[in-house]
Amino acid sequence: MSKRVLLLGESWVSSATHYKGFDQFGSVTFHLGAEPLVKALENTEFELTYMPAHEVVEKLPFDLEGLKAFDAIILSDIGANSLLLPPAVWMHSRPMPNRLKLLRQWTAEGGGLMMIGGYFSFQGIDGKARWRNTPVEEALPVTCLPYDDRLEIPEGFSAKITAPKDHPVLQGIDGKWPLLLGANEVVLKEGAEVLATLPDDEGGHPLLVSGTYGEGRSLVWTSDIGPHWVPGEFIQWPGYDQLWKNCLGWLTRLK
Repeated sequence: MSKRVLLLGESWVSSATHYKGFDQFGSVTFHLGAEPLVKALENTEFELTYMPAHEVVEKLPFDLEGLKAFDAIILSDIGANSLLLPPAVWMHSRPMPNRLKLLRQWTAEGGGLMMIGGYFSFQGIDGKARWRNTPVEEALPVTCLPYDDRLEIPEGFSAKITAPKDHPVLQGIDGKWPLLLGANEVVLKEGAEVLATLPDDEGGHPLLVSGTYGEGRSLVWTSDIGPHWVPGEFIQWPGYDQLWKNCLGWLTRLK
């Protein structure tokens, strides 16, 4: 039986101005950041729906039944405002359901919620992701800092595994993990299970943490899905695909 997974975020639009002597022109490019994860889940028991950030604003369900179409929901590099300020609220001042509260309830009733790190995850760059003190944070096994929480480590670090290798999230992942280049700093909640951290000389901050909320499960990976915090060598490593399959297997109770 396949499990239905919804990935929210991991897209952005870039605007550039090009100067050539006296003349200049502008360009706009659209980027998708989740291709490595999408590829990792091909031909698996996980049926992935990928909703880019600009679609989340209006298309993420506004009711619990809509969310219950999915067994796991992943928030990745998308700020809380994208869920709090749909056009009906932002442009027309109409009351709408609070989707952060709905995600909390969906998790409490048995859903599998995951947050993946990035510039607009947890509290994010300049504190703009704004997940601190939200209903979604309540359902996670960590809390967010009240300020810019990025841990930029340009020389790279290798994860320190702190749970037994036979843990369902770590099964089949052997050897030293390839380098990562950054993560978001978070604070553990009581009862959270730490599966991997940054090395001690980088502060030992949480990297992979599991927990429960009500009848549901929650998981955080404080680094990214792909570049720039996740280099190509990590994506090409066999453990990359296995890690995501394990995470989703645990969230959806296949493991």
